[in-house]
Amino acid sequence: MISIRQVSFAIVAASSALALAACGEKAEEGAPKGEPLAAIAAPAGTTWAETAAETPEGGFRIGNPEAPLKLVEYASHTCSHCAEFSQKGSGPLDEYVNRGIVSYEIRNLIRDGLDLTIAMLARCGTPETFHPLANQAWANFTPIMDHVQANAAAVQAAMQSPPAQRFQNIAETAGLLDFFAARGISRDQAMACLADTAKAQTLAEASQKQADELQISGTPTFFLNGKLIEGTTWEAIQPALQTAGAR
Repeated sequence: MISIRQVSFAIVAASSALALAACGEKAEEGAPKGEPLAAIAAPAGTTWAETAAETPEGGFRIGNPEAPLKLVEYASHTCSHCAEFSQKGSGPLDEYVNRGIVSYEIRNLIRDGLDLTIAMLARCGTPETFHPLANQAWANFTPIMDHVQANAAAVQAAMQSPPAQRFQNIAETAGLLDFFAARGISRDQAMACLADTAKAQTLAEASQKQADELQISGTPTFFLNGKLIEGTTWEAIQPALQTAGAR
């Protein structure tokens, strides 16, 4: 595993240090325990998995906002372990979420300029589209990264672009504009989102602040009802949910 480190990546000013949250492990501080929880019905005509909101912490939550079990994941779009968790866990998690007993929030922990670009594109729609777009990016982690590697020089040059065009150029050279256009975020919409350097700065600074405050050293990192869970895989997270009553 790669430990967290700092990289110089200018966003608005000449330079700005962002946390590079790398895939890693965390020690468990305990998880809540309880009896099996009864399902809680969603409002008529809706499902809990389709109920979404942006949180005050800057994450995106799906599920019952009053769910007794609140799962929060700090994740990166350039972390292979985050991609693996999404690929294995997003479907089973939706089952718990739809029962109204688990809410699931994703908070971006930014590793690098490419990660920030993908995060901004996933946030370019509505709260309801964030989880589907983020999961689509993780589902296609390998082809996205292969394209980036094949165009490494151009992507690196894009990262040195003037701040106003930087994320647009990264998205163009990384093939992300076409990728998200095929999933409902038009090129014009994406370009407008990526031009919002103030929003990029805010996202990067929130990522750094939360990583420092919570002493997060890697991604993915999970909290259940505010308590750290050991492990980075669905095989580790599901037992914690079940122990807490999601069964």
